[in-house]
Amino acid sequence: MIPTLLLPGLLCDATLWRAQIDALADLCAPAIADLTLDDSIAAMAGRALAAAPPRFALAALSMGGYVAFEILRRAPERVTKLALLATSASPDDAARTAQRQDEVASLGLGRFLGVTDRLLPQLIHADLVAGPVGAAVQAMAQRVGSAAFIRQQTAIAGRPDSRPLLATIHIPTLVLVGDSDRLTPPSEAQIIHEGILDSRLFVLETCGHLPPLERPDETAHLLREWLTG
Repeated sequence: MIPTLLLPGLLCDATLWRAQIDALADLCAPAIADLTLDDSIAAMAGRALAAAPPRFALAALSMGGYVAFEILRRAPERVTKLALLATSASPDDAARTAQRQDEVASLGLGRFLGVTDRLLPQLIHADLVAGPVGAAVQAMAQRVGSAAFIRQQTAIAGRPDSRPLLATIHIPTLVLVGDSDRLTPPSEAQIIHEGILDSRLFVLETCGHLPPLERPDETAHLLREWLTG
């Protein structure tokens, strides 16, 4: 069995990876890092490394990708393979940083609404909003809650630029993105792909920001190839 560390995204929990864990039960021994407890990417990476096996394959989505890059800065010798889903090596620009600060500040004016119906189309493909995938995304956000949301947004806003790191990554790497991802679009995946020598890039059709939930079978298939390749 292949030790595999899974890193969720903002307002996501273990449900994000459930279909892949089930599909790969014959192949990998999964561990899901808790990225809800810290307000910096460095602290998230430190906590994940402390709980991880000595060596492991590393799969990460969105915010989890930022943590994955920090793990590779700190302990590259422990990571055997890398899968980066719907993430970016680039830092936020000023406008996105201000938007995150506004989102955090808004919690002081009312209760935490999680992922609202208005926000769902930014996360998943429009065809999936009114259905079980949309409901699962909203339920995850409510479980993660407002306090963790504030910590995660603070961590994301303060993350370093990981583009200079890309050329130092020399392990089998899968880069996966949805063709309709509005938060980390295919252009960001292309930057990662071009920066990591011999990485493999796949773009899933009719898919937004959460491939493990939106395209579970395709994601599991690609992760299987990545783990066994």
